[in-house]
Amino acid sequence: MKLLFVADPLENFKTYKDTTFSMMRETAARGHTLLACETRHMRWRRGEPVTASAREIVLTGDVHDWFRTVTEHAALPLRDTDGVLMRKDPPFDSEFFYATHLLEQAERDGARVVNKPSALRDHPEKLAIMEFPQFIGPTLVTRSEADIRAFHAEYRDIILKPLDGMGGMGIFRVGPDGLNLGSITETLNAGGTQTVMVQKYLTEITQGDKRVLVIGGKAVPFSLARIPQGSEIRGNLAVGGKGVAQPLSARDHEIAAGIGPVLAARGLLLAGLDVIGDSLTEINVTSPTGFQEISQQSGFDVAAMFVDALEAALP
Repeated sequence: MKLLFVADPLENFKTYKDTTFSMMRETAARGHTLLACETRHMRWRRGEPVTASAREIVLTGDVHDWFRTVTEHAALPLRDTDGVLMRKDPPFDSEFFYATHLLEQAERDGARVVNKPSALRDHPEKLAIMEFPQFIGPTLVTRSEADIRAFHAEYRDIILKPLDGMGGMGIFRVGPDGLNLGSITETLNAGGTQTVMVQKYLTEITQGDKRVLVIGGKAVPFSLARIPQGSEIRGNLAVGGKGVAQPLSARDHEIAAGIGPVLAARGLLLAGLDVIGDSLTEINVTSPTGFQEISQQSGFDVAAMFVDALEAALP
């Protein structure tokens, strides 16, 4: 197959941990052709299919100069590939949103896109959990400072976070004393103009914020527990959390079995469920990661499972 990866600049990849690289390595090992572009390289001209200036690459096996460009395509119609993998990292900003529209038009042209562009738009990563109340802890989505104060009064120890944050950005904890609750609320809701998510603080975070990968509706048998270090309350690897692969718990399996098939039916071949203790906290669909850390520590080949599902989805 000829596969186009829509991703961040290849030159910036940290190949020792990058999930998109592990996907490329597995697809190349199976004889598939690799193409790559960035979202800024796509264009849609009146009366024409969506195209991209893309490059065909081969992997070199070198740690630093890990790829070599074979061919440059000035205007490759996305429909002329066998599959397009949307792997642009967050943030989910206006440009990401517009890119999903171009990719959706490419689907109308005849392209096959993973994850499905409309599903990316329909599942904002923090809000998406609200569809599954049986799996989440006490959670509130609001702009109202009064609502936030009432939630704090009820649960005493809470987490506040912006809906568009990533990598642990903008996450605050407010304990029973309510210290700085007003200031934090004003910062996050911008005076009542922006929506905030508020959740009960889950003490199980000390054992890790688990990333449960779901591929083709089925759970990878190991999660990546991202464990906060030192005085940090966040387990995100981007802020220094320690990643530890571990077998899924019975509750992890229950959550994945309840949500995975639903997401797969909507065109989300790959999703990352974030679980603290027994509670789902986020559903990541834009560019879920963790393949290499799980594979290196557990011996389970996550990339192989993914490419198996990809090949089945793109016959």
